[in-house]
Amino acid sequence: MKTRLGQDSLLAVGGFAGPALLLFAAFIVLPLLLAGGATLTNLRLLSPEPTSFVGLENYKRLLSLQSIVIEPLRDQRGAPLRDEDGLRFPTWRQARQQHPQLAGYREAFSFRIGEKKLVLAATDPVFYRSLVNTFLFALLVMPLQCGVALGLALLVNQRIKGRIFFRTVYFVPVVTSMVVASIVWAFMLNTDRGLLNEVFRAVIGDPNAGPDWLGDRHYALPAVALMSAWQGCGFQMLVFLAGLQSISPELYEAATLMGANAWQRFVHVTLPGLRNTIVFVLVSTTLMAFGLFTQVDVMTSGGPLDSTSTVVYHAVRSGFREQDIGYGSTIALVFFGVVLGASAVQRLLAAKGGKQ
Repeated sequence: MKTRLGQDSLLAVGGFAGPALLLFAAFIVLPLLLAGGATLTNLRLLSPEPTSFVGLENYKRLLSLQSIVIEPLRDQRGAPLRDEDGLRFPTWRQARQQHPQLAGYREAFSFRIGEKKLVLAATDPVFYRSLVNTFLFALLVMPLQCGVALGLALLVNQRIKGRIFFRTVYFVPVVTSMVVASIVWAFMLNTDRGLLNEVFRAVIGDPNAGPDWLGDRHYALPAVALMSAWQGCGFQMLVFLAGLQSISPELYEAATLMGANAWQRFVHVTLPGLRNTIVFVLVSTTLMAFGLFTQVDVMTSGGPLDSTSTVVYHAVRSGFREQDIGYGSTIALVFFGVVLGASAVQRLLAAKGGKQ
């Protein structure tokens, strides 16, 4: 009898889990295996040449990185040459002529160290710039989006008239198409006739004021982060709202009777009650930030000077626009490992913080 019940239970579990496992295998496992196989070939979308096995050549092309210290140019007396911008250094072509091991490498980053310059060179410098941009975007958008979402959740959780209306208004950007939102924000951030610069010029009275939001490499990534935080904070607001409503009102009443003010109730009652919610929001926001693509594709196309290029955008550009499927799959697979490691570290830190 027990054996019969056990078999029926296994059949029931298989019946419920089977469709989900089948979809997981079809849309996650199979594409991952196909991408892994493509990374070992020179597969292209349209090519008269047959696909051939290249081994780890794509990984070598992607990850190769070297560092070099470059001395400034000097005059006949040995003194370093200078110009209006400071010390004069050899061009990258001249540096490669002096260091033959740098053949095939291009400059990715450079740093001044005293009177010398440290250069990090890679066979694909755009990948490393995109990787840095992706993490910078996550660091920009995560506190901004989560902070605004928590503030909105606290606001719409109050017993005020019209709170349902405000919840709806704050959530509308989430269900708006990302392409449409990106186009609207691109118009708003336009240098000449954008809404933000027009307001800025009206406030200070200077018709020529206002930064080039999407054309200046110093402003482009923060501008994209601002737009992304506006579009996505409504979802986190609902998650925080659900967490707030799960906290017992008796805890707030007890804290009030003990003389706690609003800030003390927030720190000692609200935040501890939202710990699991905060962990979920941080992890989900980080994963969505790492997947940044649409905003960059519509608003900046990775520019200016690769300052907004992300790993996902670089993978799509390499795989489909440049038709190098093998190399694009390599970028995607390596980044999958990076995201998996970053998520594991984030979950580990959150778990340790909860035990303290």
